[in-house]
Amino acid sequence: MKKTLTILKNEIVTLLSRPSFWLATLGLPIVAGLIFGVIGSLNRNQAASQAVSQVFVGPQQTRPEGYVDESGIIVQIPEDVPEGVFIAYPDEQAARQAFEAGEIAAYYVLPADYIKRGEIRYIRPDFSPLASNIGPSDLFLRVVQVNLAEGDAMLATLVNGPLNETEISLAPAPAPDTDNPMTMWVPYTVTLLYYMLIIGSASLLLSGISKEKENRIMEILLTSATPHQLLTGKIIGLGMVGLLQTILWAGTTYLLLNLSGRTFNLPSAIHLPASFLVWGLVFFLLGYAVYASLMAGLGALAPNLREASQVTFVILLPLMIPLFFSNTVFAEAPHGALATALSLFPLSAPVAMMARLSLGGVAWWQPPLAALLLAVTAVLIVRAVAGMFRAQTMLSGQPIKVKTCLRALLGKI
Repeated sequence: MKKTLTILKNEIVTLLSRPSFWLATLGLPIVAGLIFGVIGSLNRNQAASQAVSQVFVGPQQTRPEGYVDESGIIVQIPEDVPEGVFIAYPDEQAARQAFEAGEIAAYYVLPADYIKRGEIRYIRPDFSPLASNIGPSDLFLRVVQVNLAEGDAMLATLVNGPLNETEISLAPAPAPDTDNPMTMWVPYTVTLLYYMLIIGSASLLLSGISKEKENRIMEILLTSATPHQLLTGKIIGLGMVGLLQTILWAGTTYLLLNLSGRTFNLPSAIHLPASFLVWGLVFFLLGYAVYASLMAGLGALAPNLREASQVTFVILLPLMIPLFFSNTVFAEAPHGALATALSLFPLSAPVAMMARLSLGGVAWWQPPLAALLLAVTAVLIVRAVAGMFRAQTMLSGQPIKVKTCLRALLGKI
């Protein structure tokens, strides 16, 4: 136990002393937070939003707009509409003359049959596909709606929707909105994030073991510690550092996605529940244990880091499969047979289950079952890889072969 703790502490101190680790750990949340913060600030600050709009669209119109009411609907201008924003004209000819004289920036025409057709003509001087005010402005539509409600401003507001909406769902979870493009990106983002977390932490173990083997340090370590102590200390040490990184990244993802309704107006169905963080930590630790052990075994068998890196694709393939289906299977049918099978299969469960949990509606028994299967797999793989460490001095310098790997896993070497 003492030797395991010594190896554990050494791995933690070595990794935390690297500036590149802190740059990756803190850099991503800071950049993501700044992006969300700037966009949210622009949406809340009308002046800033207009300033940015002027850069891409051009300067906003400061002159009033005119309107011609041939239908006789507009009797009064609501109190919440600033005075002087709209000027009434008796006919379209008078509005056109004022428009050409530069007295108004544009003008609206409500035809006599507006009640039947609901059509408003908007005459403006230019065409800009990026402009936000092509067509009737919300302010002018407000004038029309209040007058249609016979001056009742509250009624006009309620016609467009309730002031406050409380959603009470008796279903396990709302179905994902496949028509919303942001719904397609949530499982992909979560899948990619956990793939990066697990592989990033596991790759550190592969790199460390390969270098120690090339430098012949591995053989010295094995003379003072058993293969199981060496492997356990390295996996737990790097796993603790990876857990810190996971908490920070997953927490940032959780906060940003739950606050994103104020920035990107995401549907509530994709807001992450609090249990997402708990399961996120569970599946990271178990997934890391599996793939870190596999990476360690690869590092023990490979003669050098370059050759080991060429074989990592085979090991990572099961974990990459959910990435291929994240925008199709997990977004469109997150509880279908294929998505469920991938989330229960131990080698793909860490990212597949998290992708499904990000959309909600997963049966209560599936995450615990997936975690149990993953834990059993992790124990079996750690024991098998410990056998590779016993054989690594015998295999030093030999090229990697499939037959050699299988024999090492089965303890035949």
